[in-house]
Formats: sequence, C-alpha cells, structure tokens
Amino acid sequence: MSVHTELKKITTETLRKMKFDKVKITMLTAYDFTTAKMVDAGGVDSILIGDSAANVMAGFDTTLPITLDQMIYHTQCVVRGVERALIVADLPFGTYQSNSEKALESAVRMMKEGGAHAIKIEGGIEIEKSIRKIVNAGIPVMGHLGLTPQSIYQFGTYKVRAKEDAEAEKLMSDAKLLEELGCFALVLEKIPADLAKKVSESISIPTIGIGAGPDCDGQVLVYHDMVGMNKGFSPKFLRRYLDLYTEITGAVSQYVKDVKNADFPNQNESY
Repeated sequence: MSVHTELKKITTETLRKMKFDKVKITMLTAYDFTTAKMVDAGGVDSILIGDSAANVMAGFDTTLPITLDQMIYHTQCVVRGVERALIVADLPFGTYQSNSEKALESAVRMMKEGGAHAIKIEGGIEIEKSIRKIVNAGIPVMGHLGLTPQSIYQFGTYKVRAKEDAEAEKLMSDAKLLEELGCFALVLEKIPADLAKKVSESISIPTIGIGAGPDCDGQVLVYHDMVGMNKGFSPKFLRRYLDLYTEITGAVSQYVKDVKNADFPNQNESY
C-alpha cells in the first residue's frame, strides 16, 4: 500500500507530490452522500462532482442544462460523505465563460455554499481571464483540455480530439498556459495517448486522463460507468469493474416476484 493511501486528508499539494514521486492519482465521480461515502472508503484520492450529473443523474443528453444551484446541491451531498478525498466540483456551462467577474462569483459560491476544495473548468486561452481571477482569489483550479463536453455543439462529435497537428499544438500551448496561470492539475479527455504523454512530461502539474492513455499522472472515470450502471455507454477507454445494471434489475425482479407470490415479508420479517 502506498503511503499516500494512508493520509487522512488529500490536498492539492498531495497530488503535486504524487506526481513528483511517480505515484498514480485516482479520481472518480460522485453526486450523492451514499456514493461519496463508498468511493471515499474505497481509497480514491479525489472525488469529482462532475457536470456529468446532468447525464447520469438527470437524464439529459449533454452536460449543458445543469445549473450552478444544482451543482452546489450535489456538492453539498458529496461533502457530507467524504473524510479523506480531495473534492473537486465542476463549474457548469455558462457560469464562467462570459466574464471573469461572473466566473469568480460562481467559484466563490461553489466553495462557500457547496463546500468544495477546488473547482474544475474547461478550456485554455479562451478562459484565461477567468482562471486568473479565480486563482488570484485563492481558489484552487483544475483545468480540462481535449474533449470538453460543454463545447459539444461546437465540436459536433464526441470523437477523439487533437489528432491533427494544429489542435495538438494548441492543446500543448494551453496546458503550459494553465500551469503558468496557477492551475494545480489538468484533466486530459479523449486525446491520443502519445500526446497525453508529451503533455504530462512537459508540465509540472499532475495530469489526470480519461481516454488519454496510461502515461497521465492519474485517471478518472464516471462512477456510474465504472460500476456498470449504464448499459448503453461503452467507449473504448471504459473498464467496467461491476455489472450493477444486471445485478440491480435482477434484485428488483426477484423482489417483485417475492411480493406477488406473498413470499415477502415472511414470519421472520414481520413483527
């Protein structure tokens, strides 16, 4: 067991040290108290309250509809279930892109009301002023480059990003900029593994990959995908560690059968 898994509290500095010590960083999403408690107990280093809550919790096709108030609510729920992991919360679409004052206001609300330890936002040079404003206020910022789901209508597809030289060069430039601006870590989503390796080796802050190969400093997956609660989502990068969809629907079916057959509750389950 790594010494890092025995620490009581994971901080942004812990993640930086893990990169320096070449200890891989683990991150999973959570959106509620019960899940957060289990994920934290499992020893994950960081928990992300992702705007993917729009998909897996609310049933939307994209991450765009979720509001700041809703993200704050999910963050509050997660915070109450976590003792050890670093808690990072996404700022949702529309809460930081338009101007830096609004970005800071959104980040402050997420920290004060939500209780997050850090925030995550998508983009590079386009949101430089927002990142600078938030970091200067003392709020830790995790960047996010590559496939940025909040820009899905601009991309028009969820395919791998930065395969062409021009986009790869911009991503590398943006990664170095985010480091210079004071971001403490960087998510790299769905980019070629060799590019992710190059980025990870060229900056001093940790990179956390999702569909970005094995050479990032850490990995993140959506909890619901990792435990197999989503049947219809099977990207190449996803490894399912459980098949909870089958397990849970099977358990529900058995419960229905037992009640219909008057087998539940039995005498031992009655007062």
